[in-house]
Order: sequence, then structure tokens, then C-alpha cells
Amino acid sequence: MRDPLPDWPVFGMAQDVRPALRQARQAKRPLALATLVAVEGGGPRPPGTQMVFAKGIVAGYFSGGCVESDVADHAFACLADGEPRRLVYGAGSPWPDIQLLCGARIEIFVEKVEPDDPALAELLAAEAERRPAVWVSDGRRRACGASPAAWDGAIVQAFEPVPRLIVIGADPTAMAIAQLGAQTGMETTLVRPKGPEAPPPLPGVAYRRDDPAAALAAIGVDAWTAVAIATHNLEADQEALAAALPSAAGYVGLLGARKRLPERLAPLRAAGFSEARLQQLHAPIGLDIGGKAPWEVALSVIGEITALRHARLPAAPRQATSISSPQGLAKA
Repeated sequence: MRDPLPDWPVFGMAQDVRPALRQARQAKRPLALATLVAVEGGGPRPPGTQMVFAKGIVAGYFSGGCVESDVADHAFACLADGEPRRLVYGAGSPWPDIQLLCGARIEIFVEKVEPDDPALAELLAAEAERRPAVWVSDGRRRACGASPAAWDGAIVQAFEPVPRLIVIGADPTAMAIAQLGAQTGMETTLVRPKGPEAPPPLPGVAYRRDDPAAALAAIGVDAWTAVAIATHNLEADQEALAAALPSAAGYVGLLGARKRLPERLAPLRAAGFSEARLQQLHAPIGLDIGGKAPWEVALSVIGEITALRHARLPAAPRQATSISSPQGLAKA
């Protein structure tokens, strides 16, 4: 008999289930991976959303409480017999008493994954090395890699590197941006050149004291990295911009008044920065939500980074889709 789900579903607050996959693998526990493969009529979560179940481990959510307990029952049954399952809730479900309040119909694919599965090892290696990876599985056979060939009856799920946030600054606004970034699941580092040796009291936020160029080089900047510059100092801003703009960062934002932007960009133009790259700078940083308090600015910045990240994604990679009806797949 499985343990009941916690009364407070903090397990569902994180989008990425890879930490739970790693936890199960390190504990050498088989796990049940549940993937939302179809949504009709709306729904709280998009296709590609996942949950993980193992002894003492649960992560992710599908509906905010409508189906999670039932999915857990099927997941642990899958762990017991090894048979993959396709669960249907809503129209056409064999459990008419389990309804989503939004009226949606969802399909969930559940598979058992052993801790020594090579595909699981590759998925977690790709995460550690910040490589995109694609998971292909029919519940009995699976592959993971940069672009593995799919086959009839398999689901396809794409994984991207964890979003990374580098905040350059030291005031309450910079700290609020860093704290909120960490709380939303970004790998976050606060950079304060020549700052105090003691790190900031911000849980989940790394700290560096070197100059922006050295910090960015040490942390590593790629297309999944956002750089937020919030120093309130013209010279420091220019040094940070000179390091961030030539990098591979997918987002570079600058805190400050719009009227001061020309004087901030003039030295960069003189240094030969292209207009195309300067146009990619988000300045003033963040969405215009009207507030200027530290947490309000932080909300606007993380909101802008999140909105742009989802807008850049093509339709296919974030979705898990069933290529066809899996042969021999247990339908529940």
C-alpha cells in the first residue's frame, strides 16, 4: 500500500522533475514517470507536464488536486507489475466520478523506469552538462539523446537545460531579482564585484565577487542564460554590458531610466557593438507593471524572462505526444 500524498502539495511547485529522477536514481529506487500526453478542452497543465513517483518521492502535478491521488495509485501499481499505462480523465474515462473542475479531458502515460536505465543516465548527464535531450519511450523500450529516432507507439518528450540567471548588482532590487529567480527554479548567481566575502542571505542563490567578465566566464553563459544588470552605476553598467552583450546569453536586461539609455549605449556603439545586438538589450529591464519597489521590479524582470523564454520555444519540443496507440499498452 502506498503512502498518502502530503496534505500540502509542495511537491507540485517545481516544473522540472529531473531533481526527483536524480533522487530516485541515487537511492537506487525504481520510479514511475507519468507524462501528460494530451489535453482537450483546456486544463491547468500543458502536454509534456510530468510527475515522478517512487518510494518516499513524489514531484510534479497535473490538475491541482483533481487526479493526483488516483494517478499515484496507478503509478505504484505500475511499479509493482512493470506494465505501462495510459490513464484517461474526463470524457471517455472509465472513472466518471473523477472529474477535472475545468471540464478538460486529459491523457497520462505512466511507465516504470529502473534506476540503472541507460536512458535515465543519459537524461541526467545531459542536464548536468547543459545539453538539450529528447526522451523517447513506449514504456518497455526507451532511448534518450540529442535526437533519437522515434518509433510507432512511443511518446516523445524534450528537455532543455535548466534556466540560468545571473544578476549583477548589490542593492535590494538586485537581491530581490536574484531571490525570485531562485524561487522560480532558475540556477541563480548574484555577482557583486569586490563585494563582502560573506554571501548574501538568499537561499538557493550562489555568489561571486569578481568582475562581470570573469564571473560570466566562470559561471558559463549559453542560450538558456539570462543576465540582469542592476548596479545603479554608469561605469559598472557599461562594464557589465560589455561582458554580457557579446555572450551567448538569451536575455540581457539593464535596470535604469529610459532617458539615460543613450548615454549608457554610446560607449558600446563607439566600441563597435552592432546595432542588432544593442537592439536585443531589454532596457529598461522588465515588463511595465507600474511598480518600482524591489519585489515589484523583480516580478517584472522574472516575468519578462519567462515570457520571452516561452515565446522563443517552437511548438514541438515542450510537448509530449503519442505517435500512435502503443501496442500492448495497458489502458486504464
